[in-house]
Formats: sequence, structure tokens, C-alpha cells
Amino acid sequence: MADTARTHHDITSRDQYPILGRDRDQYPYGRSDYQTSGQDYSKTRQIAKAATAVTAGGSLLVLSSLTLVGTVIALTVATPLLVIFSPILVPALITVALLITGSLSSGGFGIAAITVFSWIYKYATGEHPQGSDKLDSARMKLGTKAQDIKDRAQYYGQQHTGGEHDRDRTRGTHHTTTTT
Repeated sequence: MADTARTHHDITSRDQYPILGRDRDQYPYGRSDYQTSGQDYSKTRQIAKAATAVTAGGSLLVLSSLTLVGTVIALTVATPLLVIFSPILVPALITVALLITGSLSSGGFGIAAITVFSWIYKYATGEHPQGSDKLDSARMKLGTKAQDIKDRAQYYGQQHTGGEHDRDRTRGTHHTTTTT
């Protein structure tokens, strides 16, 4: 008679991976009859994990070592050259950086100017480019406000001088007396 006592590992390992789908048909009496014991399975799995970790870790360690060695060799070779040529290289690098910066900014400003001139040309010819409606609205608001301020200034200026006759003339109302 077979030993029916099961360990905690046997129960959790089998319950962790339940038999689903077509695997159920493949193992009609359960998986435990067809596979090795749970202890052998877990040891094999641990060995595979360890081998994979050692391989991956070792590969990365070798690559990082090679990178470090290459960096040290490059610095060893380049340091004397940089010291010798630094009076020439530093001003040359500064000059090149200024030239590149100036060229890029000049090109950017040129493109912006061409874009603005193109927009103004389209607006002047009546093509109504994007944003022209907002410009027209702002122009009308400014014109209305300027006219308001002008009228108020004229009104208060005439009120301050006391010229009622002048004020009536500017408003378009003339007092005429008729004699009969």
C-alpha cells in the first residue's frame, strides 16, 4: 500500500498549479501519478534558477568590467593629448559653440520674420489668415474705447471752461430764436 501522507509542499505545489483545460484530459488520474516527487521538482527548479542567475550576472559583470577597462585606457591615452592641446582646443570649442549658437538663432529669427511677413501680406491682401478675426475684434474695441475717451475729454474740457454754447455746438444742437 502506498504512503498516503502528504507534506505541506506537496499540497501547495499541486494546488498552486491546478489542472486546467486540455491538461485535465492528459492526466486522467491526476498529475501526481505522472511526475516526480515534489522535492525533486523543487530542487531541479532551484538549480535552474541559480544557473540562470549566475549566467546572467556573470555576463553583465564581464561587460561592466570591459567597459571600465576601456574607459580607463581611453582616459590614459587622451589625458596627455588634452593637456598638450588644451590651449588650442578650449578656444576652438568655444568659438565653434558660439558659431553654432549664432547660426541657429539667426536661422530661427529669419524663419520667424518670414512667417510674420507672410501673415501680414495675407492680411493686407484680404485673405484673412488665421487669427485675423481676433485682430479685427481687438482693433474695433480699441477704436471704440479711444472714441469714448476722446468724447469724455472734450465734454469735461468744455464743462471746465464753462462754454455752454461751444458744448451745444459740438453736440449738434443749436438754439435758434425766431422772431415773429
